[in-house]
Amino acid sequence: MLIARLIAGEDGLATRLEAAQSALAREGMAIAEAAMLDACSDVLQIAVPEGKAALLRDTLGTAFGPCDLLVADHLIEAPRLFVSDMDSTMIGQECIDELADYAGLKPEVAAITERAMRGELDFAGALRERVSLLAGLNEDAIARCLTERIRPAPGAAALVATLKAKGCRTVLVTGGFHHFADAVAEQLGFDRVVANRLGVAEGRLTGALAGAIFDASGKAAALREEAARLGEGARVLAMGDGANDVPMFAGADYAVAYRAKPAARAAAGGWIERGDLAAALSLLGIARGEWVAATC
Repeated sequence: MLIARLIAGEDGLATRLEAAQSALAREGMAIAEAAMLDACSDVLQIAVPEGKAALLRDTLGTAFGPCDLLVADHLIEAPRLFVSDMDSTMIGQECIDELADYAGLKPEVAAITERAMRGELDFAGALRERVSLLAGLNEDAIARCLTERIRPAPGAAALVATLKAKGCRTVLVTGGFHHFADAVAEQLGFDRVVANRLGVAEGRLTGALAGAIFDASGKAAALREEAARLGEGARVLAMGDGANDVPMFAGADYAVAYRAKPAARAAAGGWIERGDLAAALSLLGIARGEWVAATC
């Protein structure tokens, strides 16, 4: 049984459902049930006895888009593990791009970041190239950047706090840097951070990384490690926006692409493109009355 949940505008909902039903029927897939969730009145749940999850996802995305959507091959429930990317997901910025602005190099660095997140460049090589451009930048620029530029994405605090209140372990994984991620994780309440480290000497960036590169394979490994600790049957939610999030999506029960690049969207079990990050709570069936109020 495939279960899909979606949030879309109310206008023409019945017409769009009919369009989706017809499109699925042409593919040999039938909607067995479609109804609004009792706990979340803005969420439409659709049950399909059999078929391809990706086809159901794409068909509903076409019929109802822009929408927030999640598809699974089981009854959707609150996860016990949440693993999330940071840049352009839990925060609204790309930290290395913003930091590069303090060196007068934001356009050059941002162009490389965009291509890397689309999967057009090798992540490790692109990361080394961008970091090398920051050689000589005063370390104080990191603190200034955090204070002046870096902000949680809308709904991030409510999402993390509510999942933690439900007993979910939360892990922030990023190809970015501990200099930023540790502060973001503390602000949002993540239990663990895995990230890269910028090389610093005599108060300035060296233009190199300190230690091995943490990349897409590292994100996937961190998810597997955390899931193994919880044991079989523990549902896992992964969230991200770029190509380097695709491997960890494969290990999650619920993979959600947040305002994502095409590669991440195509690999995910659903996406958020209409609401903010807290929309994931509704898709998981957590009623608004159970949401923990955001404090940041």
